[in-house]
Amino acid sequence: MPVLLPPAEPSQDTRVGAPAWREAAHAKSRKAHLLTDRCGQEAVTMWQPKDSVRDPHVAHHLCRAAYIQPWRFRVEMLKGGGTVEKPPPGEGVTLWKGKMKPPAWYARLPLPLHRDARAMQTAEVVHAHARGARLTAARLGRAQHQINAQLQLLQRQREATDLRLSEVRKGLLINKQSVKLRGYRPKSEKIPDKADSMLTWEKEELRVMKRKMEKDMEKSETLLKALASCRDTLGFYCKERLQAVELMNQPLDKVLEQAGRHSWLDLSRPPTPRPQGLKTPPPDPMGTFTPECAAALYEAKRLLMESKDTLAEMAKNETDIQKQQLQISDRVCASLAQKMRETLELKERINMTLGLMRGTIHRCTKFNQEMYVTRGLIKGPLSKSYLATREKLNRPLVLMHQKHVGTQLPEATRLAQGTDKLQRHITHVEKNLNELLTTRDNLAWSLNCKKIGHDVDYNVVRLRLRQRHPHVYYEQAQRLVNDWDPLTPQRSESSSAPK
Repeated sequence: MPVLLPPAEPSQDTRVGAPAWREAAHAKSRKAHLLTDRCGQEAVTMWQPKDSVRDPHVAHHLCRAAYIQPWRFRVEMLKGGGTVEKPPPGEGVTLWKGKMKPPAWYARLPLPLHRDARAMQTAEVVHAHARGARLTAARLGRAQHQINAQLQLLQRQREATDLRLSEVRKGLLINKQSVKLRGYRPKSEKIPDKADSMLTWEKEELRVMKRKMEKDMEKSETLLKALASCRDTLGFYCKERLQAVELMNQPLDKVLEQAGRHSWLDLSRPPTPRPQGLKTPPPDPMGTFTPECAAALYEAKRLLMESKDTLAEMAKNETDIQKQQLQISDRVCASLAQKMRETLELKERINMTLGLMRGTIHRCTKFNQEMYVTRGLIKGPLSKSYLATREKLNRPLVLMHQKHVGTQLPEATRLAQGTDKLQRHITHVEKNLNELLTTRDNLAWSLNCKKIGHDVDYNVVRLRLRQRHPHVYYEQAQRLVNDWDPLTPQRSESSSAPK
């Protein structure tokens, strides 16, 4: 029998299911939807950069427009009144067709080609390190080349300075030879004169030059050692850097040209139309340009500047000393030549005086001989057989005259007085003749001394001109001043060898 249901009350909800059942189904659906949205958003977020994550406070349909808005081109006004569209600044690929510039995309999860990407990144790091090592090696090699060139210039200058120092020392030996040779003059010619003063002055000046050149040699030796040490240090660091790039076949000079630099010391860079090259990077203890390399390059730069000044100073000192030494030697030779001319004048005058005195001596000697003959004639003959009648005092007339008192004849008295007067005159003439002979001997000795002095000065000048020639070395001058004695001629080896 059919069951009759009570009539239902009129209601707006026509659904049959229970509300609890329906709420449970809606809750499950919302839970699944939220899970789906969260998982999908998290999955996409892990593949997108952080700034692309949707803002939860912005509506879903407005998120894309707000995210893409910074990508749009910007319209800027020009001074003429026009407009121009420019892409936004920053990294990224500019899409001119879409008037957009999306930023660079960085994923936060490793991509499928993560291993290859990391290998490429590692290769880039290795290549960058190799390029840095190669560039640093090029800098160090160029600096070593410049240091080596400066080292060679300094060695050549040291050779020239040492040669000039040898010339100065040889000048001192020549001065010693001159003084020693002038010491063999006669005593009358050893009176101090201006030539002796010039020799003393030359000695002092040459000593000052010698000390100056020795200081230059010591300074250059210290600089030479520093340059050699810096060159070795640069070579060690360059060889150490080249171990990382020994498989790269690009020349180091090409690396510097690519970097726009010709000299990392910036001392001898030639003018080129290239723009200014890269600056020296800061030292990095973990990179290729370490503080040790920076210190070595700085030391090389300092030594190059110092050696450049030292070379200029040494070259100037060498030229000045060469000119000064030549001028001093010429002045000494000129003073000796002047002394020779004065000696020649005195020789001529003494020679003329000696010639006049020689004629006087001859005349006095002849007159003295005639006085002796006259004295003999006054004294009378030596034998009775030579007596004449007028010579006898016992003649009759004389005997007759002498018988008278007070009648003494003056013949004998006058003869005695004349003989005595003649003898005194002869004695005086002999005294004068002796004085003339003594004076003549003194003049002859003085003339001989003047001749020896002139010859000594001439030999000194000739010796100085010969010894200062560049072909005469210091050892030859030293052997001459040590072994040679002007008064003792040298013996040849053949004569001194035992037979």
